[in-house]
Amino acid sequence: MVAARDLDAPRARVDEHELAAALGSLGPVDAVGHRVVHGGTRFVGPVRLDPQVLEALHELADLAPLHQLKSLEGIAAVSRALPDLPAVACFDTAFHATLAPAAATYALPAAWRERFGLRRFGFHGLSHAYASRVMATRSGSVDPGLVLWLLEHTGMAESELAHALEHESGLAGLAGSADMRAVVDAAERGQEPARTALDVYLHRLRAGIAAMAAALDGLDALVFTAGVGENAPAVRAGAAAGLDFLGVALDPERNRTARPDANVSTPGAPVHTLVIAAREDLEIARQVREVLDGGSG
Repeated sequence: MVAARDLDAPRARVDEHELAAALGSLGPVDAVGHRVVHGGTRFVGPVRLDPQVLEALHELADLAPLHQLKSLEGIAAVSRALPDLPAVACFDTAFHATLAPAAATYALPAAWRERFGLRRFGFHGLSHAYASRVMATRSGSVDPGLVLWLLEHTGMAESELAHALEHESGLAGLAGSADMRAVVDAAERGQEPARTALDVYLHRLRAGIAAMAAALDGLDALVFTAGVGENAPAVRAGAAAGLDFLGVALDPERNRTARPDANVSTPGAPVHTLVIAAREDLEIARQVREVLDGGSG
């Protein structure tokens, strides 16, 4: 059985009293799975946690500064509450570990790539892994020249620029809100900043889908998942618009009324367009069992 329960995390820190109470309400626990954002080049699958693995995860914190240390705090808190149970780290980067060199390699000096292990790492891999079995405040792709220009001409400190790119850009920078529901609603009411934000979002989404289709030599399925993918019919319709050359065709009524898990394609469409619930918890449980059964780690 997989146990799922949301806990408050004031100031993004674990409330160990609430954690203990929640664990006590679950009954016997056999094992614990932890979602870890970044496994670097070393961890390409789930792995049982031990002191050496934890040390390596701390060393990778610079690659995901917004998340990695928080994950490690959660691991430590659960370890204190359940010290004798096996614990497994499951990585959001692992799904993408087999990216072809052409997709994973940055056009940077070889000395940098070799010394620092610089390559493209994919994220949200646990969600991808689950969806294949059945970002709202960030700037996204930005020309490095623009970053250098901002540092040179605005007088901003590096930390200030990093905060703006990570927390004040994306939908929030374009429309004043990181909530896609609010952006879609405002766009439908004719508010120009929201309309522009939605257009930019959909343009980049379509471009990303087309680029992946080229790399994959076509599409078998187009999957919408997580908060926006599951709950925003207007975004699904906008993302699919213009992708008929790839075989994508949405049924308007199916799309409007879809609840996960659903096929929203028009009958006979060459590509299945699916709405799938994001269940990283189930994928983590599957990976924990794989490790404990001796399949990995």
